[in-house]
Amino acid sequence: MKGKILLVVGVAVGYVLGARAGRERYEEIKRNANKLWNDPRVQRPVHQAEDFVKDKAPEVAEFLADGAKKVVGQVSGANKPKTTTPRKTSTASKSSTTE
Repeated sequence: MKGKILLVVGVAVGYVLGARAGRERYEEIKRNANKLWNDPRVQRPVHQAEDFVKDKAPEVAEFLADGAKKVVGQVSGANKPKTTTPRKTSTASKSSTTE
């Protein structure tokens, strides 16, 4: 409950301060964020990550497809062992008569 109250208070304070700052401050923050995002020192690792993902995507897709096929096979019963009908056993015991 304490966490929820702090969250609401934080949102309210952020709203009030944001409203006071106005549109000009928002535009300044937006400009600075765009400048940072477009910086070559930021874009170099971004492109490296994109290339890595493009290289690994086919491997990941194949791995997921194989896993999905296994799950479907298990769920559909393709890999279930054949069940046999149980044999009927007699409950009466045989008694031997020796005279």
